[in-house]
Order: sequence, then C-alpha cells, then structure tokens
Amino acid sequence: MLPLKEKDKPIVQKLLSAGCCARCVLRFCCVSVQAAYRRPQHETLKELQAFIRDTENDKPQDSETAVESTEENNKSHDAAVSEPAEDPPSKRAKLEPSAADAPSEEAAAAAAAAAAVKLKDGESSVCVVCLGILQELCDTTQAVKIAEAVKAGKYEFDTLVLSVSLPAQLCVREHSCWLHVKKESREKSVAADKDDVIQVKEAFKWIMQGLVSKELGGVAVVTRSLFEVAVEITHPETDADCHFLASTCPDCFKPTKNKQSVFTRMAVVKALEKVSDAKFLKHYPCPPAQPTSCCSSQDVQCLHVSVFVAGRYNKFCRSLPQTPWLIDGERRMESSVEELIAASILSSFRADGFNFSSSGREDVDVRTLGNGRPFAMELLNPHRSRLSKVEMKQLQETINTSSDKIRVRDLQIVTKEAMSRMKEGEEEKTKSYTALIWTQKPIEKDDITFIDDIKDLTLDQKTPLRVLHRRALAVRQRVIHSMNTRFLDSHHFYLGLKTQAGTYIKEFVHGDFGRTKPNLCQLLKTDTDILELDVESVDVDWPPSIPE
Repeated sequence: MLPLKEKDKPIVQKLLSAGCCARCVLRFCCVSVQAAYRRPQHETLKELQAFIRDTENDKPQDSETAVESTEENNKSHDAAVSEPAEDPPSKRAKLEPSAADAPSEEAAAAAAAAAAVKLKDGESSVCVVCLGILQELCDTTQAVKIAEAVKAGKYEFDTLVLSVSLPAQLCVREHSCWLHVKKESREKSVAADKDDVIQVKEAFKWIMQGLVSKELGGVAVVTRSLFEVAVEITHPETDADCHFLASTCPDCFKPTKNKQSVFTRMAVVKALEKVSDAKFLKHYPCPPAQPTSCCSSQDVQCLHVSVFVAGRYNKFCRSLPQTPWLIDGERRMESSVEELIAASILSSFRADGFNFSSSGREDVDVRTLGNGRPFAMELLNPHRSRLSKVEMKQLQETINTSSDKIRVRDLQIVTKEAMSRMKEGEEEKTKSYTALIWTQKPIEKDDITFIDDIKDLTLDQKTPLRVLHRRALAVRQRVIHSMNTRFLDSHHFYLGLKTQAGTYIKEFVHGDFGRTKPNLCQLLKTDTDILELDVESVDVDWPPSIPE
C-alpha cells in the first residue's frame, strides 16, 4: 500500500485532475519512501484512483491504509538514502478524519474517472509537471542506454554517481502546480511546505540507480564517486515557459560567456523566489498546460575525475622548448618536453587531455641536469585511473627510451592536494646554474677570482625585453646567494651560481641594456655575454624520490 494519509486525498484528486503522473502525485504528497517510486507507474495510478474513491466506511483505515507518522517518515527517508534496496517498515495508525476534510465520494470518483479516461483515450498522457521524465525516461530501456554508454567508454571504476540535468522550465511548472495544491491545502487547513516536495531529480535517481546497477553487473551507484555518468534531458516544446520571468525579474537573467541561454536552472529558481504568487499567476497558467510530447534524453556523458601524475625531468637538448612553441599559429620546434612526456602517459591512462605544470621553466637553449625539474600533469577524464608501482616503473622506462632529449625519474601518482607543494615557496626556493661566459676584454685567472667571494648579491631586475610581451613591466628584486668561477682561456670562463628562484641569469650576465643592476659587465668592467646555460638543480623536495 502507498504511504498516504487521509488528508492527502484532496491533493491526490486535484493533481490527477490537473494531469500529473502518479509519481509526481507522490512527490507533491511528500512521500519519501523510495520503494514507492520504483513500483510500476500503472500500478501506482490504480492505487491512487482507488485511494480517492475509498471512504472510511468503504475501507477501514486501521486495517488497510498504511499511514506513517512524521517521525517515522523521516526515518524511512534516511534509511532509504543509505540503503536504497529496502525501505523500513511503516508505522500503522488509525485516522479519524472530519467530515470537512474528507472529499465527497462523488467528487473523488469523478476525478479518478477523468484521469482514467485521459489515459485510456490517449488524449495526452504526458505529465504536466515532470514532462514525462518519471513516466517514459525511468525504465529499463533508459538504464540500458546509460549502461551501454558506460561500457563503450571502457572506463575502470568501482562505483559511479548518476547525475541528471533537467530543463529549467520544470521549476516553473512545479511552482505552478505547487500553487495549485497550496490553495487546496489552505482550504483544508493542512500545513504544507514546498521544500518537503520530493524533487524530480531525486525521484529519477531513486528509480534509475537500481536499474543502472543491474545493467552494469551490480556496480554500486552511490551519492559520491570519482566516476560520474551524466544524463541530460531536454524538452524544446516548453522552453518558452521561462521567458516571462525575464521581464518580471530582469536582474536574475544576465548573459554570460559560458552559458548558451540565460535561463539556467539557478537563475529560474532565483526568479521564482522573488516573484509574488499574484504576479506569477498573472503570467502563467495554474495548473500548467498539458504538453503534447515527452522529454527526450540526449547523449549520456561519462566523466572520471582527474588523475595527477608527478615526477622530475632532465632536458639534454639545447633546441627543445618546455611547451609547444607556436608563433602566429606556426610551430617553430618539432616537439617539446611536455609533449615527449605526455604522449606515453596519456596513452597509459587513456585520458582525453592534460594540463602540464612545472617548478619554473628553462629557455629553449638551456639544459636541465642534476636531479631534474619537478613537474606535474593533470590527466583529464582518464578512462584508466590506477597503475601499480610496477606499471608506473614501466611507463617511466617507456618515456625514457622514446627519446634521448629528455629523461624522467620519480614518476608517481599524487593527490590534487599534494600538487600545491610544487608551487609552495616559489620565491624562497633556490636554483643552481652553470654558465659559459664570454668576455670582450682579455682576462686572466686572477681577474675573476674576486667573484668567488661575493655573497647574497641583491639585483634589481626590470622585466627583460625578451619576456616583456608576456610579463608585466616591473622591477623585481632577486638575490644571488653565491658564485664560483672556473677559468678556461683569455675570453672564456665557467660561472656557477646559486640564486633565488625567478632570477634572470642571462640578463645578469649581459645586463640587458642596463635593465639588471648590478650585472656581470659592471663587476668585470667589460662587456660579457652568456654562451651556454645549464640548470644544475631545482631545490624543491617534491615529489618524493623513488629508489632506482
């Protein structure tokens, strides 16, 4: 038996007469028992029709009508959310309705007969509120469609969450129907709250979760999961239902770049909260007009949350950019560090795309040596989300054998939260470099030894000319903590530097037309330039090292 109370009879009668489907009737009666929505809708409709025909004399309430107290109903709802497969037993009680509260037998029978005739004659049985969602789109056929989309994607997952995107006009229709029963409730002195009405989205999930789980071999459909299966439902016939709100509440509908329509669900809900009942009823019918067509479901979209992979890379080539080098839409280099690393990782995780980030970046002609530069990749919509330590080791080896220009180490899966550690202390961390320096004036070994004694040299670096197109003009203070020299010949020597992160080494050497002060030209009192530069270390203790 349906968990309805005697006070629900006039509401059931009014909703059926208005053209609501059986499941929407349960929603407006605030029935929160999930099993009630999973029953075949034709059985529920028959029982609703019988319910409004029965009187106290025809059908004693204490033996055949299940009535739940408010407390028991809440317990039922909580239990249903945590364990959708079974509903708790309902509490039975005897009702003693007054004559004023009970509808006449003739009125109830007439309403039931009218609803039955509509369905029998096929006049237009599409629900005026859910637009057929809880009628035609909550069955095994829809569950099979969802399951086939999941299987086609070949995702690896343990659980899934089912989400549904509904037409915004459902909010308008629901509000109209609520005002329709609100009047009846007020006349019958029945306290009612719109927030207690079960949402279409909730009822849809209660019905579909078990069906989808069955089609996928028993995979748990839960409220939170790393894997989401999204169903989008549309109803073009009633798109205009929301349009009157644009003139009554214009401040709620503002165009945005990412939205195709201003009539988003959130905007419509906000407008309905602001508009008065009188103004609403002036512009929109109550109850809503009956549609001629049912909602349709669009392509099912599957999405797995991002997986994050981190490691360190070495770059051994002086003609390889970190990221694809495109100028005016044309590629200037055949590959990049990012692409050489990403190709194998994308293939292994079967991801749709990626975002690459690193702890700083080197110029195209700069090598990265030592223990490498930390990097991380966000893998977008990975169809595979887990690799064992052995598989990660094999993946690392695949990357290293695919090119002699780069090498990766410490490759591992990390959490999104751990990613922030790579960027922490961006200004405080240090980097070590080795530069090959040319001097215009001939030098001897003793001419450069004083450089070894310089400690914590503070530089004022105006944004270099070469990066002015992508960085704001500013003067940035950076510190060179220490330097050491190794004499080669009268015009060349090696310069080792340990600096604050973000220091422009090339500009310190040649001065950048005086934009970096002090600079090596000033220190040696001759023009100097940098011929080669290597990054020797990036002093960030992340990601954790993995023994070879």
